[in-house]
Amino acid sequence: MTESGQRTPSRDVGAALLDAAERVLVRDGLDAVTVRAVASEAGVAPMGVYNRFGSKDGLVAAVLVRGFDGLTAALTAVRSADPADRLVACGRAYRRFALGNPAHYAAMFGAAKPAAIEQLDDGGELAEHAGAAFGVLVETVTMAMAAGVLGRADPVETAQVVWSAVHGAVSLELAGVVQAADAGAAFDRLLRMVAAGLAP
Repeated sequence: MTESGQRTPSRDVGAALLDAAERVLVRDGLDAVTVRAVASEAGVAPMGVYNRFGSKDGLVAAVLVRGFDGLTAALTAVRSADPADRLVACGRAYRRFALGNPAHYAAMFGAAKPAAIEQLDDGGELAEHAGAAFGVLVETVTMAMAAGVLGRADPVETAQVVWSAVHGAVSLELAGVVQAADAGAAFDRLLRMVAAGLAP
């Protein structure tokens, strides 16, 4: 309730609960994102979380949606008009997002609960938001093909190749097992190697 006695809009309540869930995620990891923990963090009764998200899996899925939206925003913020530069800049933006949001990244791509991850395949909201992030890469690859930077091929398959390389490098860095003295320079070299390997 607000000070005037009016009920807080449901959208604002949901946002506040998601803010609380993200704080728990960052501080304690995905396993700690429970209805009770998030309710306690937000200062509400657990029923408030159930009323908004239906279940713990619904809560986790909503957190993942926020994560994918953040990744999509990071990728779409790349403004370079040059297709080759744009491809490299997208790779760098992906790495910056992952390193800046390691808990979210782990939840999105490796540590999420199965019931939430299954929603990636059901065509629902989570799948839509996850697909939007990949869609930015597909669009970038398509532009690079049209400009002759990359060889003509199925843009989705090519985007998958690029993503696999970038994701693998970022995951190794997050795991702390990069052997190169300068991880950023090694990552840039990887981007150039991938682009060269896919060139016409």
